[in-house]
Formats: sequence, structure tokens, C-alpha cells
Amino acid sequence: MTKGRRKKNFKGQTINQENLQALIKKQLAVNKTKKYTPKQLLKKLKVTNPETDIVKALDALIKKGKVVNLRDDIYKWESLGESENRRKSKLPKKQYVGRVDMTRSGAAYIMVDELHTDVYVPAKYTMGAMDKDTVKVEVAVDRRRKKLEGRVIEIVKRSITHVLGRLHVHKNYGIVIPELDRLFPEVLIHKDKLKPEYGGKRVTVKITEYHNNGQNSTFWGEVMQVLPETDSNDMAMQSILLSQGFELEFPPEVIEESEKIDGTITEQEIEKRRDFREILTFTIDPLTAKDFDDALSYRILENGDTEVGVHIADVTNYLIENSALDKEAYRRSTSVYLVDRVLPMLPEKLSNDLCSLNPHEDKLTFSAVFTFNTQYKITSRWFGKTIIHSDRRFTYEEAQEILEGNEGDCKEALLKLNDIALKLRKDRFKNGSINFESDEIRFQLDENNKPIGVYAKERKEANMLIEDFMLLANREVAFYMSKKAVPEIPFVYRIHDTPDMDRLADFALFAKALGFQMKLNNPKEIAESFNRLADEAEKNPLLKLLEPLAIRTMAKAEYSTDNIGHYGLAFEYYSHFTSPIRRYADVLAHRILYENLGKEIHRREKMPLELKCKHISSQEKKAADAERESIKYKQAEFLQDKVGEVFDAYVSGIIDRGFFVALTESRAEGMIPFDSLGESYKVADSRMKAIAYPSGHEITMGKKLKVKVLEVNLSARLIEFEVVSWD
Repeated sequence: MTKGRRKKNFKGQTINQENLQALIKKQLAVNKTKKYTPKQLLKKLKVTNPETDIVKALDALIKKGKVVNLRDDIYKWESLGESENRRKSKLPKKQYVGRVDMTRSGAAYIMVDELHTDVYVPAKYTMGAMDKDTVKVEVAVDRRRKKLEGRVIEIVKRSITHVLGRLHVHKNYGIVIPELDRLFPEVLIHKDKLKPEYGGKRVTVKITEYHNNGQNSTFWGEVMQVLPETDSNDMAMQSILLSQGFELEFPPEVIEESEKIDGTITEQEIEKRRDFREILTFTIDPLTAKDFDDALSYRILENGDTEVGVHIADVTNYLIENSALDKEAYRRSTSVYLVDRVLPMLPEKLSNDLCSLNPHEDKLTFSAVFTFNTQYKITSRWFGKTIIHSDRRFTYEEAQEILEGNEGDCKEALLKLNDIALKLRKDRFKNGSINFESDEIRFQLDENNKPIGVYAKERKEANMLIEDFMLLANREVAFYMSKKAVPEIPFVYRIHDTPDMDRLADFALFAKALGFQMKLNNPKEIAESFNRLADEAEKNPLLKLLEPLAIRTMAKAEYSTDNIGHYGLAFEYYSHFTSPIRRYADVLAHRILYENLGKEIHRREKMPLELKCKHISSQEKKAADAERESIKYKQAEFLQDKVGEVFDAYVSGIIDRGFFVALTESRAEGMIPFDSLGESYKVADSRMKAIAYPSGHEITMGKKLKVKVLEVNLSARLIEFEVVSWD
């Protein structure tokens, strides 16, 4: 009689990855519906490996299709039995197109506009897709499961077309190893396209071939440019832009076309326009601004009414539709603002010269002109092409000093315009506009663009004055176009849907735990609750933590030809008209508005216009992602030479493995594992607090503490902290 194999007992031992994966697989397989954190698995397995070994083993099992990562710290069994596989194969299938959000494990979530949830794709079914690619995903319609799961069946559009890295030349090929950004792929260069002298150089390479091989992809390309050796900051910022699909340089034909534009303003052109050159006009912009795309004019009429002109750079006068310049502007769709630079939508000849409303120069504009009576109600509005001459360029700081009572140029005009802006703002909030102002992080940079200070930008009356008049112009243009004709003329609206009620319900529970009661009966009550939260957050720092979470419950504003209104602003009609130098949506709005100022109606085809709206919305999101990445990089760079220093911080999030802290001053964020505190912590279901055993120590959201900077990984934008003391 043969004895059975003795079962291995690894209790109290440190074991290798093979055995660790086997133990995890067994634990999850017999508890197929249960969810585990790495820490919980470590306790169950009773081995002495560090938690990082558990995470590594889980990542390997994910790639084998045995485990699914529900969130960063939640895992469960993935593999289906044969009968379940057969059942699933018979389910009806639906196909969607969406954008890839890749996780560190190699699995992906596909963000589909028409669905209320993302589609989860295991790593083995991603078909070699990369982060931010547009893909077609096939989803089995399974009513037994709330979570949508699927597989990528087609890569519709690659997000990354260029890579920045260092070229290594081998005997039969070259390979570009990307620098700083882990989302870039390595790119191979064919031997016949290699120049040996480029070996070891920093280059940008254009991807020319994509080869999918199941889960992996191979990329081939050609060197476009040899770059000078530069500092790590330059490389990081360029990498961030390229990783979002933005090219660093304009094509030669676009630059050539822009340089040929004649900026002379002829008498014939002036005769076609309403002349504002003798009326007081000025711009108010940030100190570092180089392109001024809006100006205000002001005068008191004979009857005592006030005329305010909102004058916008007439970009379409120079940007000829379907020209190489226009096609490139559409392809980019937006200027991208990083911490230390701007990647413009238009070449400098246009953005900083011809179109910019520089002081003491005649400039061509497209204007929205309003007349206000003595009660600051609008009695008339006019839209049309104009010519202006800006008398003064104010920075926000200069204008603010005058609004605060100091003497200065145009004081009467500034004070009157501010009074009108206050009335517009009051009416907007009365109608349900939501007053959310998340902190904007700003950096003080030295001559090498290294951060030497970090602060939260403060919005003052001068900023809001300009914003209120831009909102007015955008609203009135959209209203005019929507009422111009029946059926409605296809137009580019800026829309914002009502909040997602499921997310909002979760947020309301979260807020209640902090002592704030939301009212969710109707959209107006929701808006009132958000405004009440903003007011109370000014007095209660703990509630300030809720504001960014509240913003996440909101739908994303986007562009569309189907007007559903703008919930956040409480506007039934809204567009973007006021920034055509940096937004292509405004260029489209200018063209369509101008075509329909007279009695004759000009309708553009709706479907092509809607497709442009979708592209512009996508580019806008990529630009916002790039801006956030540059902020994270600068926050990490600011702390790079401060390892060992202690800072004030607060708890900004809690997960099963640990808690996130944000530094009070710079808002730089990092995670502290519970293991580093020497006790076991149990996280409450609300994730509002964690309690230690046996001491009973509580970590709660918003709790203040002092932390030491242990390590800064600039390449990954990661900061490691340790607790010094609790306040």
C-alpha cells in the first residue's frame, strides 16, 4: 500500500514565490466569492513573508488569469469552472468602444461613455492595449453579475505615437528605452533606419508599427529627433506630454503656413467691423500670461446705462478652415498647461502675436456687448466682429489692489464692473449654481524650474470678475444659437449632467459620518447641499476633505451638440466662446455663430460636429491628466532634498493596507502602511477610520499628524512617509 504524499505545512516559515502562489490559489479557490486584502491573506496563510511578497504573488496570479484585482488592495478568485465557462460562452455579447485605464497588475478598466460603470478586463484579455488607448471591448451580458467584465477584441486607436528615451544600438537592431515614464513602451528600430552615431543619445521616436501577440505588443519606430542632453525636469515634462499623446513640436508645414500669415489690418477690414478703439478697454490676466485672448471695454451711455464689451481674439480671421494650421489645431484641440510650461494649441506667431490682445495695439476681435441698466439688469445684447485697442494690461494682483481701495488706472471702471459681476454671481447662485473651489496648487520655481516653494492659489475678486463676464458671454452665445431657428442649428454646447445618484448616496453616508447632512430629493436640493458644504468647510477644516470627494460624484463637463444644460452652473444654455487661442471648441463656436448672425441660416451637419465634440472632450481630459502628472512630479521634486525632514500633515484616505497622508502646505500625498505602526488595524466599513488592536488607537479621516519624509521616487512620483507624532 502506497502512502499518500504528506501535506506541506509552511506555518511560521518564509517561503518562495512558487509555494506562496500555490497557497494563495488554494485559499482563494475554496472561498471563491470572498474578497481579501494582502494583509488578510498573510494572516490566513500564517507565513512570515513580508506583505510585498503577497502582492507580488497576487500580481503573478492575475497574469495567469487566476485572480482578479477589484481595487488596489482588494483581490478575489477569478478562474471559472468548465460549466460556468460553457454558460458564459452562451451569453449574449455586446460590443463597446472605450478608453483604457491600465492598472499596475496589467488588468484594465475600459471607460465607456454610454455605460454607467467601467468594464473590467483581466490582464490576459487586454490584447496588448496600453493605458489611454481607445479599444473595442466585448462584454458578456450576465445578469448574475453586477460588475461588467469583457475582453479587448480590437485596438481602435493608440494613445501614444511618440516615445522619448535613450537609443541603444545593437548589431541587428536598435532599441529606445523610455525615460522616467513607466507607461511608455520600449520601441525597436530596424537596422536600415539606424544611424550608429545616434547610439546612447536621447531621442524622440515615432511608432510606425504595432504588432499584437496575445497579451503583449511589439513596437517598431523611427528616430524623429536627436535631443540635447538636458536636466531631468525637462525630460519629465516632455515625457508627460508625450505619454498623453501630445507632440512636442508643430509639423514644419504648419509653422511655415503660420509664418506666411499677413497680420496687417486693412481699412477694408476695419470698415466691416464695429470700432471700439476709442472706448476704454483693458485685459486682466495672470502675471505669467503671454497670450491675452479676452478684454473688457467699459463706458457709460447718455441715458446712464452701462455698456460692457466682452472682446475675444478673432482667431478664425487667421485660422482658415481645413488649412494645415486648422487641422493641427483641431488635432491638438487644447493648449496644455504644465507647472513650468505651456504646450500651445496654435503656433507662437498666432498665440502670442497676431491674436493676442496686447496693450497699445489695434486687434481684431469677436465680441459680445451688453447694456446694463442702473439695477444691473441686461437690457440689450449684441454679437459681432469688432476692432479694439487695449489701453492697459492688468495682472490679477494689480486689479485686486484697486478693488481693495487703492488708487490706480481705470479705477471707476474696475469698481463698476465688479459691482455688475457681483450681481451676476449672486443671481447665478440664487438659481442653483454650485460653488465648489478645489485648491489649486502653485509652485515658486527658481531659474532652473526647480520648486523652492509650494502654495495654494487664492481666488480673489479680480479673478471672479473676469470669470463672471466670461460666463455671461458663453451663456448668452449659447442662448442666442439655441433660439435662432427651428429646428435648432447644430452648435457646440458645454454640457454638464446631474450627479450619479449611486455615487451621491455613498458620498452622503460618508458626509454624514463627518457630521454633514446632505439632502438628495431633487437636483436643486443637491446643489443647495453642496453650497452649504462649501460654506461650512470654510469654518470646519475636516469638511474641507469632502469637497474633492463631492466633485468626484459629479459628471464630467464635456462638449456636445445635444444640449442638456450645465448642472454645475445652473445654466440651461452654455457654450465656450471666450478662449479660442487655447480651445478649439471656441473656434468652432465662433465659426457657427458668425455664419448665423444675419437672417440667413447656415446649418452644419450634426454628426460630424458631434464627432468633433467627442474628440475635443477627449483631448481636454488628456490635457488635465498631463497637468495633474506635472503637479505630482513637482510635489515629489520639492521634497526630494527634504528626506528626513518633518512636516505637518493630515489623513486624506484609508484603505485596508494603510492610510494616505497629505502634507498641509504642499498637498503632496503618500501612503503609510499599518504594518509600519507596529499594531494591527481594523478598517471600518465606511473607511472613515481604523482602530488598532490591542491599544484602541484610532486613525480618522482628517486627523492631524507630523510625518517624516523617508524616500522620494521622482520617476514614479511616489513619496514614502513615516509617522513622527499624532496631534
